[in-house]
Amino acid sequence: QVQLRESGGGLVQAGGSLRLSCAASGSFFSINAMAWYHQAPGKQRELVASITSGGDTNYGDSVKGRFTISRDNAKNTVYLQMNSLKPEDTGVYYCNADIKLRYTLPHGNYWGQGTQVTVSS
Repeated sequence: QVQLRESGGGLVQAGGSLRLSCAASGSFFSINAMAWYHQAPGKQRELVASITSGGDTNYGDSVKGRFTISRDNAKNTVYLQMNSLKPEDTGVYYCNADIKLRYTLPHGNYWGQGTQVTVSS
């Protein structure tokens, strides 16, 4: 059973910073891409940032220059450093990962339970 567990959310004032973490646990062979998604109240979930196993990154336009995604492959963990936070960054942040359970199986897509980020103005 694979689990993705996020941590690091909370309440912060506009202009502040937070660092989210997401650790994968359980029995699996490898992790390919990992990503963070944001779901604002009443809106659809959207991609914030993604990172490949080799470290190539991609960012949504609204967070470029403010957020940084990174990962520690030895710890099966992905991070999201969020700086210069704005009230519109408020919402639930979900971790997502493509995980291969066994060498002979294709990658499956997994989600964490989400962590709440609230940015006050």
